[in-house]
Amino acid sequence: MPFVLYMLAVAVFAQGSSEFMLAGLLPDIAAELHITVARAGLLTSAFAAGMVAGAPLMAAAGRRWPPRASLAAFLALFIAAHVAGALTDSFAVLLATRAVAALANAGFLAVALATVALLVPADSRARALSILLGGTTLALVAGVPAGAVLGEALGWRATLWAVAALAVPALVAVALAVPDRSAATGPVALRTELAVLKRPGVLHVLALGVLVNGATFGAYTYLGTLATGRVPLVLALFGIGAFLGVLAAGRLADRHWRALLAWGAPLLLAGWLALALLPAALPPLAFALGALAFAVGSTLIGRIMAAAQDAPTMGGSYATAALNVGAMLGPVLAGIAYDAAGPTGPALVSAGLVAVAITVRALRR
Repeated sequence: MPFVLYMLAVAVFAQGSSEFMLAGLLPDIAAELHITVARAGLLTSAFAAGMVAGAPLMAAAGRRWPPRASLAAFLALFIAAHVAGALTDSFAVLLATRAVAALANAGFLAVALATVALLVPADSRARALSILLGGTTLALVAGVPAGAVLGEALGWRATLWAVAALAVPALVAVALAVPDRSAATGPVALRTELAVLKRPGVLHVLALGVLVNGATFGAYTYLGTLATGRVPLVLALFGIGAFLGVLAAGRLADRHWRALLAWGAPLLLAGWLALALLPAALPPLAFALGALAFAVGSTLIGRIMAAAQDAPTMGGSYATAALNVGAMLGPVLAGIAYDAAGPTGPALVSAGLVAVAITVRALRR
């Protein structure tokens, strides 16, 4: 695999860490900026909303640029937003920097997903995508805990400086090594790329991506409520499983994606049901569910990219938006279930979302 692909994964690692790590530092941010914790929580909402809106908007804005220029510009904007956030004493400015960082993150990920096609042969794309998305799973395993430790030791501003510094070498690699669009690939009109969204096959796989990712992040958000006294262990096991699941899918999905979905989705359904019925088995189930959820999820990303191959500059944004719609929808539904049924409610919601995904896939066939 090309070295620059691993540097793109480093950038995705930095971005994934940034997306999740401030959640554990909200009390410190609220105290220093003299606001309520609930208001500080808008920082995470702004990032999530920016990711959903930013994927198609930023991909459309940069579609006429070569991939090298687009990726470098988005990454430079991401770094600048973190520097500005680390320097400000205004909550309004900090909130704006989170939204800008999310827009840049969404644009970068959308273009990076599409750029994989320029870096590797067609029969290696699932493996390349697994390396890229491995940055996100490593953020769950290492980036978020490291950010929490750094924030507690040196303050929340230090986490923003650390993310910015981590992204700098990736920016250098992008500027030097990412290819421009090949001359053989002619420009595709934006209207033509957007028309791809009307195809039933594309809508089908996008819906599956929303449902599976909604299930994953809905239950993940509330895992701590089941893990009394074992939160770090459970989250680490889930993250390690997620990382291994992405790697395994990368090895298999190019040739065996149908089998991965046919077996992985029912096993994932069984796993969420087992978690709801046997919460005492949380540690081993967290590992297994992390592996299954991200193996199925990363396989679906590959299928979205394949279904949207006639949208070479916008296809990555469709995948990014679908995954982040799921990441927003799942926790909302899981929160309602938590209020109604307690700590096992989110797992039941996740099982329900996966069951719907299995049904949708079966009806399509």
